[in-house]
Amino acid sequence: MADTQVKINVPGNHLMVGLLGERDELLRLVEAAFPGAVVHVRGNEITVDGQGAEQVGRLFGELVVLLQQGHVLEEAGVRRSIDMVKADERPSEVLSADVMRGAKGRMVRPKTSGQKRYIEAIRDNIVTFGVGPAGTGKSWLAVAMAVQALQSKQVDRIILTRPAVEAGERLGFLPGDLMAKVDPYLRPLYDALYDMVEPEGAQRLLDRGTVEVAPLAFMRGRTLNGSFIILDEAQNTTPEQMKMFLTRIGFGSKAVITGDTTQVDVPGGRSGLLGLESVLSGIDGLGWVRLGAADVVRHRIVQDIVNAYEAHAAGTAGGEG
Repeated sequence: MADTQVKINVPGNHLMVGLLGERDELLRLVEAAFPGAVVHVRGNEITVDGQGAEQVGRLFGELVVLLQQGHVLEEAGVRRSIDMVKADERPSEVLSADVMRGAKGRMVRPKTSGQKRYIEAIRDNIVTFGVGPAGTGKSWLAVAMAVQALQSKQVDRIILTRPAVEAGERLGFLPGDLMAKVDPYLRPLYDALYDMVEPEGAQRLLDRGTVEVAPLAFMRGRTLNGSFIILDEAQNTTPEQMKMFLTRIGFGSKAVITGDTTQVDVPGGRSGLLGLESVLSGIDGLGWVRLGAADVVRHRIVQDIVNAYEAHAAGTAGGEG
């Protein structure tokens, strides 16, 4: 990339602290990400010289737009914005796609371009598969889309389900009745629901049956009309269970199936998610979204761990060739 100079005039000194950070910590992030560029700040004017100056200029322009839209810039968000600009994407478009307002008043939005593709796929399709590693927001965003659909009366109820796969501890030895035994498997779905709806409201929805949280085995024999159905941890279904679930979908319903094909715990490794895309290819109203390490929105070390596992898997596969 040729050396050049770019000037950015920030509209108002009041935006400068939010843009650069109270102690210029956000500016340091940008400088570290583009070591060939030199950034000079004078008043509300930013001048960028050197290699990568155009990208840095676009990045600052995007961050200014986010500030004007009411976003508060923080380290993780700036890092993701840097990655998006490097991929020739626009953070101001990705990070401003509102889904709904959560329980604590914070707007639920995608945080990566992959997450934006995911919520768009859910809106556009009857059945959406979201496949990717831990921390990419697959389940959380699916629950947000479900609550939004319920609030806007697109559906009459929400059904959240997971396969109760034993991972080292047998259900029979756990205390309580069947629902008490499977409750730990369903807890992540409850947690996501409580993020979207305050606990009292969520409990009312559960008590009325407007929101149902149940193990996958409870879906057999049912036809689910007017429902937003989420099958979580779908890599731990068997092929028979996956077929059973997909054929439960009734009129006026929408389904989201999430899973991580690198974490298969189903006995024998016969996952109903593996190889399914080729089986279902070409079906109208059915979409697949693959999320990756760049879409991890937990602590940055999680993204690094996912990258390390993917690199190891690629190296192992290459060694077998």
